[in-house]
Amino acid sequence: MLFVAFLAAVLWGIGALMRVPHAARFYMLGLLFVIVLALQIILPDGHPLREATGGSPALWLMIAGGVVLGLLYRLGWQQLKRRAEAIETARAENAPVQPTGPFSDEELERYARQITLPDIGGGGQRALKEARVLVVGAGGIGSPVLLYLAGAGVGRLGIIDPDTVALSNLHRQVIHTDDNQGMPKVFSAQQAVKALNPHVDLRPYHRALTPEIAETLFNDYDLILDGTDTYQARAMVGRAATATGRPVIAGAISAWEGQVTIYDPADGAPCFACLFPKAPSPDMAATCSQTGVIGALPGVIGTMMAVETIKHITGAGQGLRGRMLIYDALHAETRNVRVARRADCTVCGDI
Repeated sequence: MLFVAFLAAVLWGIGALMRVPHAARFYMLGLLFVIVLALQIILPDGHPLREATGGSPALWLMIAGGVVLGLLYRLGWQQLKRRAEAIETARAENAPVQPTGPFSDEELERYARQITLPDIGGGGQRALKEARVLVVGAGGIGSPVLLYLAGAGVGRLGIIDPDTVALSNLHRQVIHTDDNQGMPKVFSAQQAVKALNPHVDLRPYHRALTPEIAETLFNDYDLILDGTDTYQARAMVGRAATATGRPVIAGAISAWEGQVTIYDPADGAPCFACLFPKAPSPDMAATCSQTGVIGALPGVIGTMMAVETIKHITGAGQGLRGRMLIYDALHAETRNVRVARRADCTVCGDI
């Protein structure tokens, strides 16, 4: 194996010294691969040359399969990128473009900057379009979550919240407007989401989330986002999510500090009860109305949750499963804390 890698490096180096075009150098590497594969097939087991070049054709066939898959992915991504660029050019020139594929021309233009990211691509954008995400709470955290997920092209967004828009909400709950005071938050949020992206299937639930309906509702979605502000509500979301096997991307804020994590015991991460098995004392669990909160903080935490949601759906990057990100806005500091499941957890211990 090392011998073949050495030969490949020598061929590439000679090509570079002779200023051979990249395409020709790749052809030389391809020829080397064919020769090595032929040796693996023709020579008997134990032959020194066969052993020096890997010892088995299976390894080289696996490498070839990986290269082919990578090339196919790159080809598809480049086609989508060219398609998005062509649509932008055509729009600028007022020329009609015929729709193709799972996205309309308008959608391709809308998501062009996101599709061109190699970690997202056409496959990731399609996964977002097919995703079903439930946001619990249309308040300070829910506001940026809903706006950014709608902008990203999540196909179905559910919102559940029993409250109405109040004047004291508006310094941080940026999805709502002054004119919508007194309106149920889910319908106010629905207006904003539809104005931003009419392609989103938004489903408002103007009611409190209760244990009686939580599991049934969660079964209609792939992913739960918890933007609630009490221990009791978070514990209920955690129990229902564990029972239905749904991961939870959770955010919490207080005064100047916020935190984000992923609860997913079905995939090895802890559940809410693993970290917080008992309700805190009242003086340690005050709400925003009691302690106050800087208005931009839920925007930061909600936006982080939106990013983690996009990553989770598309498979991009490394998520916060098994970690909690803590943000101290007052001192502009962030920390990452490792978190783990508890074997004696009363909620997920038997999974």
